[in-house]
Amino acid sequence: MMTLRYARQTRAFLSPPSAATTTALPLFSTAATHPHSISSAAYPSPPSTISNGSLSEIHHAGLVFYFREWLMSRKTPIFDHIFEILRAQEDSSADSALSHLNFGVSEALVLDVLSYGSKDVLSCLKFFDWAGRQPGFHHTRATFNAIFRIISQAKLMNLMVDFLENYTKQRYVHKVMYYNILVIGYAVAGKSEIALQLFGRMRFQGVDLDSFAYHVLMNSLVEEGYFDVVETVAKEIRIRGFQNEVTHSIMMKNLCLQNELERGEEYLRGLVEDNGARLSGIPVATFVATLCKNNKFDKAALLIEEFTKMGTVSMEHAYGVWIRDLVKAGKLDRALEFLKDKQAVEDYVPDVFRYNMLISRLVRENRLSEIYDLLAEMKEKEILPDAVTMNAVLCFLCKAGMVDIAMDLYNSRVEFGLSVNCMAYNYLINTLLGDVSVDEAYNLLRNSMEEGYFPGEKTFSIIADALCREGKLDKMKELVVFMLDQNIMPSNFTYDRFISALCKASRVEEGYLLHDMLNRINKSSRASTYLHLISGFSRSSRGDIAARLLIEMQESGYRPSRRLVREVISSLCKMDNPEKQFYGLLEMLLARNQLPTSRSYNLLIDGAGHAGKPELAMLAYEMMKRGGLLPDLKSDIILLQSYLKSKKTAHAMELFGDSSTRWKKRKLWHTMVIGLCKVKKPEYASQVMEDMKTNKITPSVECYEELIKLYCDLEQYDKAVDILNDMTQIGRPVSSFIGNLFLLHALRTSKLYNAWVSSSEKENLTPASLVLGHLIGVFSGCVEGTYDDEDMEELIQQSFRMDIYTNNMLLRRLSLKGMDFACNFFNRLQKKGYEPNRWTYDIIVHGLAKDGRKSEAKKWMEQMFSKGFHLTEVTQRMI
Repeated sequence: MMTLRYARQTRAFLSPPSAATTTALPLFSTAATHPHSISSAAYPSPPSTISNGSLSEIHHAGLVFYFREWLMSRKTPIFDHIFEILRAQEDSSADSALSHLNFGVSEALVLDVLSYGSKDVLSCLKFFDWAGRQPGFHHTRATFNAIFRIISQAKLMNLMVDFLENYTKQRYVHKVMYYNILVIGYAVAGKSEIALQLFGRMRFQGVDLDSFAYHVLMNSLVEEGYFDVVETVAKEIRIRGFQNEVTHSIMMKNLCLQNELERGEEYLRGLVEDNGARLSGIPVATFVATLCKNNKFDKAALLIEEFTKMGTVSMEHAYGVWIRDLVKAGKLDRALEFLKDKQAVEDYVPDVFRYNMLISRLVRENRLSEIYDLLAEMKEKEILPDAVTMNAVLCFLCKAGMVDIAMDLYNSRVEFGLSVNCMAYNYLINTLLGDVSVDEAYNLLRNSMEEGYFPGEKTFSIIADALCREGKLDKMKELVVFMLDQNIMPSNFTYDRFISALCKASRVEEGYLLHDMLNRINKSSRASTYLHLISGFSRSSRGDIAARLLIEMQESGYRPSRRLVREVISSLCKMDNPEKQFYGLLEMLLARNQLPTSRSYNLLIDGAGHAGKPELAMLAYEMMKRGGLLPDLKSDIILLQSYLKSKKTAHAMELFGDSSTRWKKRKLWHTMVIGLCKVKKPEYASQVMEDMKTNKITPSVECYEELIKLYCDLEQYDKAVDILNDMTQIGRPVSSFIGNLFLLHALRTSKLYNAWVSSSEKENLTPASLVLGHLIGVFSGCVEGTYDDEDMEELIQQSFRMDIYTNNMLLRRLSLKGMDFACNFFNRLQKKGYEPNRWTYDIIVHGLAKDGRKSEAKKWMEQMFSKGFHLTEVTQRMI
């Protein structure tokens, strides 16, 4: 015959550790300093011969054993065996196996078993059914109430109703209790109206409820808000002499739910005066909870203090409620202070639920030493841990940097019946990601979802990001498919990261399949998702799919960038029959009315030109006109650029001639000059600039810069000087770009200065041209004289504004004179506040190496590398 109450509830929190565990506790650094910690003196130190590795293993094994034994202390083997039978066997086999256990069935046993396995509703129902069919036993109101509450807490109301409707057909029903059981069942199920109808039928038949059923019905009426009926039922209870502590507790709940605080306080004080010596603490706790709910914490504190001083009311319930509500309100320190005070003065021992709440909040605030204090205290007070405690231990171990121990306990969870909650899974997964490996975190995430827990979008996003970052795309794919099978929808951001990773790994087809799947379930992709897919297919020479995605992207309300359209059209033009592909894109866009403005056409014209297909650009241009849209200035400029980029100068000149008659805008002329310079047609560019002046349009500085640069590159320095003179004649100053350009060529050759001298003899140069010419002569060494760095700076500043490029040119010029001059100039630049760039350092290193001063050059290199710069190839070969 087994004991009717839990056999292990009187056990110590943990049996004294074996020798294998004696080195475990020192891992808790706070253990020796807390009064509730196990004394380190009780455990011998490990032998000095043990290596560090072995010692670490003993510490690990010891802590695992320590926590496993503690968590196992809540287990009752006989009850575990009962539920193993109920879960594993068919009804007939289970009946036989349970009967062979040879324990006597009683009300206490049934209540204990149901309480032990209350989370397993089906097994509880099977045990309840089996117990009711055992000879000599009839279910009582208490056992019926227990099974009703298990079903109700699982929110299986349909099952509850079916149970009530069919229960009279079972052999174990005791007819005398027929109405009592029905009233209790419907009341617990939240069907108070039906319970009241049955109560009325009972009274009509001359049958009455017993005390237990009256109180269950009354409590149900309070919870469902039938406050007007509560007083009637309470009156019936008083008439029958059933009034007791339960009645008082329910009445207090009735007043508190109606928020009648004054009546509640009056009722409570009346109970103390009439029945103080026998009053339970539940009404006080209920009233304290209501005060806290109304943010009246100060009044609640005074009430607790007042009733504590009376000494006639049990205050344990009120203390527990006070601690709970302080923690919920974020007053954790106040709750801990209250707990310590009551423990010191009254030897108060909270229940496991209050410990759990305190520990869970301390875990969130990362207060590890206080968590350990409470865990040690639970052990000393012989408070058995429950599932919440076990999950809090896992979180604590993760926070304390002992995830390996937490994982050992997690892997043993079946052994001691641990049901891991969402918070513990989050801690385990995030800690594994930070300290161990993505693979273990992934496996844990899969386990959590198989057990019905989704750790949260943030945790999932972190692990998805890690899988994508480490290229574990197959696991990521498995995870997404698994989540969808579980009807869990990852966020758009997660999908975007996954598709992006697939595209970067050249698995763009898989990314597209995932995107297509999302479309079928009406989940819109983000703009960045389209960007990754379109770019991926474009790089893979699948412009047809990229084009379809581009259209789909616009249908989803996203506006594609010019770069994206360029990528798509360039990819189309690399396919067979590019004209047909491009025309097909135009037709699809027109059919979907996605070319409403000239801007839309301009993107296509630009894309075709960028792909080197000006004829396709012209096709889009002509279709725009046929569609009733007049090309604007930008359309003409983009089309012109298309021909210029393809070096089809004749077509470009013809198109420019037509456009320039319609648009007297400098931007059009500017585009033509720049484009001709880039395709190395200086004669045409010069002619266009002359036509600009004829049409009273002043060329931009950039036009002059590009044309002068082209003539210099072609070493036609006389024409470059003529263009410069022309620019300065209309009042434009010499830009830094032009000045630096001439200085660079002056360092290379004396031809530039010779051309300047020749031009000055043929025509009158402007003062600006003459000053610059003199500077070039000095810079190239054609003009003799002694010029130090300050003299050179002064000459340059008379001609144009200096910048870092100018300083680099001057530095190179001085390095030819001597590296000491160059180094002094470098130091002076830094004092002025100039920030040297890569070329500045390279000039110094190159010059020193060329002079054979390689040790100095290496010091400068170290300084250069510390700034994040690297040497040019020419200088590297010299070092």
